[in-house]
This record gives sequence, C-alpha cells and structure tokens, in this order.
Amino acid sequence: MNVTETNPPVIEIRDLHKSYGDLEVIKGVDIAANAGDVVSLIGSSGSGKSTILRCANLLEDSQQGDILFKGEAVHWRGHGLHRHPADKHQVIRMRTNLSMVFQQFNLWSHMSILQNVMEAPVTVLGRDKAEAEAAARKYLDKVGIGDKCDAWPAQLSGGQQQRAAIARALAMEPEALLFDEPTSALDPELEQEVVKVIKDLANEGRTMLLVTHDMRLAADVSDNVIFLHQGKIEEQGPPAELFGNPKSERLQQFLSATVSD
Repeated sequence: MNVTETNPPVIEIRDLHKSYGDLEVIKGVDIAANAGDVVSLIGSSGSGKSTILRCANLLEDSQQGDILFKGEAVHWRGHGLHRHPADKHQVIRMRTNLSMVFQQFNLWSHMSILQNVMEAPVTVLGRDKAEAEAAARKYLDKVGIGDKCDAWPAQLSGGQQQRAAIARALAMEPEALLFDEPTSALDPELEQEVVKVIKDLANEGRTMLLVTHDMRLAADVSDNVIFLHQGKIEEQGPPAELFGNPKSERLQQFLSATVSD
C-alpha cells in the first residue's frame, strides 16, 4: 500500500531509544506498519523485541524518538529518563486502538470468559452491554471457543486462554494488534491452535506487530521481518529474502541455532 500524507502508516516508530538507568536497551530503531501489514520482530532473548512493543503501546516510556499512530505523534514532556507522555487522553485513545496480546494470558480469574471479553468495551469504550455481549460472542466464535463463554479461565487449556485473550483484544475493534510472544507459554499442540488464529487474522488484512520465537509463523504471515540484535536492527526484509538469504553473520548464526533447536 502506498503511504502518503493522507494515508500514513498505522504505527510508525522513528529513532527509538529506551534505557533502564544507564543501560540502553533500544538504540535507535525505525519501524513502520502500514494498514494491513504484518511486521514480525525476531531476535534472541534480550535483543529488545518486547520492549519495542511495550514502547509502541506506551506501556513503557522511551527516552528519545517519535511514536506515531496514523500520522499523529505522541506528545512528550521532559527529556531523557524524565520523558513521559504529556497527554493522558491521547495515551488512552492510542492504546485503545493498539490492542495488545501478551505472552501470559492476563485473563481476570474472577470473571467468566464472556465477561473477560466484554469488560473493556463496556468500561473503556462505553458500549451498551447487550451490544458488547453480542460482539464478544462473535469474537469468541471467531477464535474457535464460542462454546466456552460461561467457563472460568482456570477451566480452559493454555491455548484456549490465549485465544480468549485474542478475542478480548479484537473486541476493542482496534486499528492494529500487538502480539508479544503469543505462543511461547504453550506446548506445541496448543501452540498450533493460536498460530491458526493469528494466520486467519493476517489473511483478513489486519495490521499487526508480532514478536515471536516461531520462525515458521513469522515466515508465513509477515510482510516484513525485522531481526534485532543488541537493541538495533541488524537486518530486515520480506520473509523469503530474510530467511532464504540472510546477509549478516549474526542472523545466519541465529537462524541456524533456531533451526537446530
């Protein structure tokens, strides 16, 4: 899709820097996801993948650089380690449009699966309860667990809980979905249930930023794959190019280690 001033990327990160005290973990990263793009972030543990996602969703403050949502830049106050978003209403609006699915499912244990999916549309978006319930049932059907509406999270397998978490993210009807290692807490059989849902969402043309350890998933669903090493982009490109003809020695090492796992 062509990007113009009237059609900017859904998510754009420019020259992002993130530190924890004196330790700089993200060292000037640029990422853009246009409408309908799936961008996957890969790399070894500690490379900064999940931190970038949390900065994009404003769950973490970054110290330098711009974060834009559909061309609108986050407003900041302060500098360096004292930099924070200046407008809490802007943060809420942006975060509402960037639904995040975490590695740990984060479902509320005291609510049924249906209530989990309904809660944010009712309390955050102010939706009518009957309307929110109908939408929640639709999204639970979509991820293949429509029969689990009245179950409690503890009664579901890990794969079912993660699919409920995806339904909860979809119920916000966001502009983009952010996935932070959505399958890494699951055993291989349950992982495939979640992979299928993510592939279906990609085929629908949903905009997604995906942090994953699953190279096959990244290869299958991505328009662009970004390999991070020590807080920087080491290499990026279409999956066929990145996986089929890796140029940097570090990426070659990473992929050979991943294949042999």
